Amino acid sequence: MRNFDLTPLYRSAIGFDRLAQLLNDAQRGDATPSYPPYNIELVSDDQYRIVMALAGFDRSEIDITFERDSLHVVGRKQKDATERTYLHRGIAARDFEQRFQLANHVKVTGASFDNGMLSIELVREVPEALKPRKIVINGAENVTALEQRQAA
Repeated sequence: MRNFDLTPLYRSAIGFDRLAQLLNDAQRGDATPSYPPYNIELVSDDQYRIVMALAGFDRSEIDITFERDSLHVVGRKQKDATERTYLHRGIAARDFEQRFQLANHVKVTGASFDNGMLSIELVREVPEALKPRKIVINGAENVTALEQRQAA
């Protein structure tokens, strides 16, 4: 039994539509295309890097779009003016679209393209209001006291 019915999750979980959709996509297997090959690196605790191998592409043929929690990388190869006859064609210079779902508070900080390798830098920036705070038991002004100590 490889198929799971997520209908009960849709009925009882409000606001988890994105999570259920991710599970559905992963189950179908269409969530991870194999072209172009890429790596996802952990640079430090809150920094990541996506490196994509884009042999045969030029900077002008690559489009990167970041919107809310989704990173979309598109490559549109321009048609070659000369007719070529290949004895072996191992370089797949075809159009592609690659989507990455990003976690909350992950933002794109930059991108570079060098020697056919596209590097996209990501960082997780959690707002101060969402970071964990220490609460003193039986302290009347415990939260404000801690915030004042951190500010000092």
